[in-house]
Amino acid sequence: MIDYLLNKGRSYIFTTAAPPAIACALAKSLDLIRTGDALRADLFANIARLRDGLAGLPWRLLPSATAIQPLIVGENDAAVALAAALWERGLWVPAIRPPTVPPRSARLRVSVSAAHTQADIDRLVAALKELA
Repeated sequence: MIDYLLNKGRSYIFTTAAPPAIACALAKSLDLIRTGDALRADLFANIARLRDGLAGLPWRLLPSATAIQPLIVGENDAAVALAAALWERGLWVPAIRPPTVPPRSARLRVSVSAAHTQADIDRLVAALKELA
């Protein structure tokens, strides 16, 4: 099968030719760039909603204007337990632990996107408040 693909697959034979899927992805990317301001505005609104909602919790939210919002939990076991409790509620927020981060700074990696709704953000905030 590998030999067949190497000798018959156009993207392997003609390495200067991009696969048609790349052309389609590029066309879609150009559409997204044209409408990107609205998506960026939605993303920043979601980040602000999350940050406002998490104020006052026992965990420290690091300063971040990006889609990644690190919530410092502290000890590894506590971060893993919190991530597991969120998972049980249908929320995927992974725990990040040493050696990826410094000792005693285990955290949740909250990833916000423009595709999240206000209800999605509110659901996460409510779950974290319940678990606090």
